[in-house]
Amino acid sequence: MSYFHSVTLDSDKCQGCTNCIKRCPTEAIRVRHGKAKIIKERCIDCGECIRVCPYHAKLAITDCFDDLKRFSYNVVLPAPSLYGQFRFTDDINKVLTALLQIGFDDVFEVARGAELSNEITRKLLAEGRLKKPAISSACPAVVRLIRERFPNLIGNVIPVLSPMELSAIRAREEAREKTGLPNEKIGVFFITPCPAKVTSVKAPLAIEKSAVSGVISVKDAFVRLLPLVKHMEHPQSLSKVGAGGIAWARNGGESEGIHTTRYIAVDGIHHVIDILEELEDNRLDDVDFIELSACDGGCVGGPLHVTNSFVASTRIKNMQQSKPQGGCPFELEEPRMFWTKTVEANSVMRLDENLAAAMRKMEQIEQLYEQMPKLDCGSCGAPSCRALAEDIVRGFASENDCIIKMRERIRELAQDLMELDQPKDG
Repeated sequence: MSYFHSVTLDSDKCQGCTNCIKRCPTEAIRVRHGKAKIIKERCIDCGECIRVCPYHAKLAITDCFDDLKRFSYNVVLPAPSLYGQFRFTDDINKVLTALLQIGFDDVFEVARGAELSNEITRKLLAEGRLKKPAISSACPAVVRLIRERFPNLIGNVIPVLSPMELSAIRAREEAREKTGLPNEKIGVFFITPCPAKVTSVKAPLAIEKSAVSGVISVKDAFVRLLPLVKHMEHPQSLSKVGAGGIAWARNGGESEGIHTTRYIAVDGIHHVIDILEELEDNRLDDVDFIELSACDGGCVGGPLHVTNSFVASTRIKNMQQSKPQGGCPFELEEPRMFWTKTVEANSVMRLDENLAAAMRKMEQIEQLYEQMPKLDCGSCGAPSCRALAEDIVRGFASENDCIIKMRERIRELAQDLMELDQPKDG
């Protein structure tokens, strides 16, 4: 199986610290020979390692503005969280006008796709067509996490396209109607707050091919937009979204648009894991809808943003107050709004395809783990003692990698040498 990941490593910057291995939610990182290594089969591109790396050795691969030259007509899809990045204005039209000034021919707000997503989710819940509690599929990192660590919950994930994909489909249609150009000459670019969105475009799980041509980071766009937004006096009237679409930028915003009180909204990948564990244990039977975001604070907390997530979230709330509750979503035939592929469980967590062999390996892991110091210090390059035990059984590490155990062996060897050196009586 081939893998694409937006998250990558700059080995020259890596200092071999253990910040990333301790925070990775899928234990996808090891430190070997003084450098971090990303296990691509386990990575879900949540960007947590980008956030915590003090040496900026973790990077997100995104597209650049030069890619616009490949197309005759380019449409930009700004994520709602982009609006909260600018302290000089709360006028969305300034941001949208600036996007046209930096090279795009048209703009289509992803917040409109969010409003459409809310509409179809409300309908599916009302008609009883979703397995409850229904889990939002908007965060691609969460979907990949479920696929990898909680495969029994895949059936709870709402099989509706993300607001980005819904918006891209409609944006392409409108561009073809306006220009008469064929699909291949129309570029549709998403401005992303996180690396998981890049991966969902380059290597989609639930569709054959994304309608998005490229993904540009908020950071890259912000540098070009800032001076224009700051000094703009007469923006075009371009925004068509309501408060409900903009709210998707922050944690709980999607849930508010579902119009149900039986929901929970959880942000931060480790909190998400806690909730999924509760759901797997059947302890959330009083909930109809679950909104999960890998980033702290929701999308405003994405690692490719510039502004503090708390500040950006407050700006988003202020913008909502000046907007009507319902904006201008668009119509799309219902069959085109759903996944076209079945999301399959990822077997990377399995110890062996053969059940008997997997059970034997599990026993070996437990035996090794019982002999471990259980400090989870990370000095061995694995995130925990149990992870090291699994690495040893898989053949990726040895017991000598444990510094604590190695120190004990050296002390025992030194004691043996001292006893040998002592003169014997008589």
